[in-house]
Amino acid sequence: MAVNNLAYSKNGLALTELFEGDILTAYQDQAGVWTIGYGHTEGVKPGQTISRAEAEAFLMEDLKIATAGVNEAVRISLTQSEFDALVDFTFNMGAGAFRRSSLLKDVNNGNFPAAIRQFRLWDHCGGVVNEGLLRRRYAEAKEFENMAGAAS
Repeated sequence: MAVNNLAYSKNGLALTELFEGDILTAYQDQAGVWTIGYGHTEGVKPGQTISRAEAEAFLMEDLKIATAGVNEAVRISLTQSEFDALVDFTFNMGAGAFRRSSLLKDVNNGNFPAAIRQFRLWDHCGGVVNEGLLRRRYAEAKEFENMAGAAS
């Protein structure tokens, strides 16, 4: 049984939107994956275009998957900020990567200092440090540490 049954907050959503952007025409991300809207990849085809409403609908569906993944995988109680940071990470890296990560192991073991360091290790794309991912991981680590966000 899941310990957490949290919903993604407005602060978390702002974090995801900041790093994903809103691109209404399909493009290949830095890993070569066809992407559209706010980082949506499922079924995206070259040349595809969508409306802003479709981008927002894809985002909400993708966030449901990431939110459920975190709620199911984390075995200790989280603050809202900790949860939001983990959902953004999971949204970006995928639920499978999150389930297999040392980040999750450290969180579940209550070793938050190690977990915070783990965020910063997920900054590579194609074997090279990616500045955008590095900024995102630092933002997630900062959100994870943000005790003030527990009430949002």
